[in-house]
Amino acid sequence: MEPTTAAVAVVTTETVGNPVLRAFNEGGFVMYVILIIGLMTLFLIIERFLVLKSLRIDKKEFNDNVFRMVLNGDLRQAISYCDSKPAPLSNTVKAGLVQALNKRPDEEIQVAMDASVLRETPRLEGWTPFLAVFGNIAVLAGLLGTIIGMIGSFRAVGSADPATKATLLSEGISHALNCTGFGLSVSIPAIVFYGLFQHMIQHSENDMIESSMSLLNLVSSNRDKIKD
Repeated sequence: MEPTTAAVAVVTTETVGNPVLRAFNEGGFVMYVILIIGLMTLFLIIERFLVLKSLRIDKKEFNDNVFRMVLNGDLRQAISYCDSKPAPLSNTVKAGLVQALNKRPDEEIQVAMDASVLRETPRLEGWTPFLAVFGNIAVLAGLLGTIIGMIGSFRAVGSADPATKATLLSEGISHALNCTGFGLSVSIPAIVFYGLFQHMIQHSENDMIESSMSLLNLVSSNRDKIKD
């Protein structure tokens, strides 16, 4: 056997033995499109997980400490405590504390905290909506590969001799199913993590709103204790 022929035989054997390489070889160029979408999805999942984890703090512990300082009338210490724990929740509470320290009315305190919630929400969301986009694109790309495979299969079968029709038809079906399977394998995790991150974001938003309302009630009933 000549060296070139031997090399081709080795590559062919390795491709057939490796199901991933075989799937890419049979799936065509659409498989690489889905692969790019999958890598972008993986990067976004890791990035969002790390960011959301870094932006969360223990609400109960934080509120207990801040509200204790407010009851003592020491708003400056409470503001410093918020600065030591930078997060959407602490930034929202700090916005209200600053207004309370400046002797502003309850309406302005609430407006300041509401504005902070609006500022912090985009930080929490980030590129999360693109996970849903990537999930949908992966499904559509898999469907495109399926259609391309079936069209090529029936076109080849129509002009082939009877001896090779079965082989060409099986190759086309294999092309279609590989694209469908790979598209779904990228789409499902993207949609699952999109739902998970949306839940985490909503939970953080609820914490900000709940804490801001509790702080406003506490400040309103203890204004006489606030120190200059």
